[in-house]
Amino acid sequence: MRSTLFHIPTTIDLGGTAVPLFGWGLLLAAWVVVAGAGFAWAATRHGPSRAAASLGLPLALVAVLIAWVLPALDDGAGVPIRGYGVMLLLAAAAGTWLSVIRGRAIGIDADTMLALATEVFIWGLVGARLFYVLEYHGQFFGAGTTLGESLARIVNIAGGGLVVFGALPTAAIAAWRFAARRGIPFLKLADCAVPGMLVGLAIGRVGCFLNGCCYGGPCDLPWAVRFPEGTAPAAEYPGPAGGSLPLHPAQLYAAVDAALLALVAVLFTPVARRDGEVFALVLTLHPISRILLEIIRVDEPPALGTPFSISQLVSILLLALAAALWWWIGRQPPRVVVSDHQRHTPRAVS
Repeated sequence: MRSTLFHIPTTIDLGGTAVPLFGWGLLLAAWVVVAGAGFAWAATRHGPSRAAASLGLPLALVAVLIAWVLPALDDGAGVPIRGYGVMLLLAAAAGTWLSVIRGRAIGIDADTMLALATEVFIWGLVGARLFYVLEYHGQFFGAGTTLGESLARIVNIAGGGLVVFGALPTAAIAAWRFAARRGIPFLKLADCAVPGMLVGLAIGRVGCFLNGCCYGGPCDLPWAVRFPEGTAPAAEYPGPAGGSLPLHPAQLYAAVDAALLALVAVLFTPVARRDGEVFALVLTLHPISRILLEIIRVDEPPALGTPFSISQLVSILLLALAAALWWWIGRQPPRVVVSDHQRHTPRAVS
């Protein structure tokens, strides 16, 4: 694992003068120029109101991140670039790329998919972080912790700490509202986006491995991993020579699982006969695999007086929702498939 990849200095020497990079410095000024140009370009294509609806929130959030969040992360050596945060950004980029490709295949333009991906990513982060903060509230609101320190810990998402299932309700609501605004059937949009979300999840799980969270229990398999001293796995399962005992790389198991599910969703797409079937398939398979993976993971204790972890309990709920969704989809008429010959054959005028 490698939690911190490197540090970015907080100031730049320009002709003997130390100019701040973060906060009210060069990066914010550059972002104002880039954001202004991007907004102007979108406004000329789609109008100011639609550009503001699509880009206003994400552009403002990035400005807030540069002006206030990044300076708060300075640990004395600069702003640390965490492996978890880098993989999170790569996950968003890869998932968006796949969603744009799939969107074009069904007649949804790239701008629409980019706007959707931005909203879903932001609100998914909010939900995933809130779930983590609630589940591990002692890490954020311990004795002697000031409100400022708690808030700084909460916004330090790049340092790790997201619960995937926490992203589902906020991301789903954001996608539903987006679909309603754009007049796109929600289930059609969900079918288009869900493989990209799984690709993002696969890459994000690699970030979990770099961060040392979401770890598995002891094992003696050839691919077992040892986490270094000072990490949570080493604290819970200390080895005789420092670091941790050999443990299951549960994070990498989850990454492979998400990648395979993404492949299954892509291959199932041309077979699906109704909108929502691809999404329903993922909503069925992912909770099953998560229940099994939680048997290997040991970082979550049993919850609510049951022998199951909170993720397993949420998975059982999702399976119930998947069953209801399959029932509802089965009552809808199949899609009308138009062949290439029919699409290009002119109709007789009556």
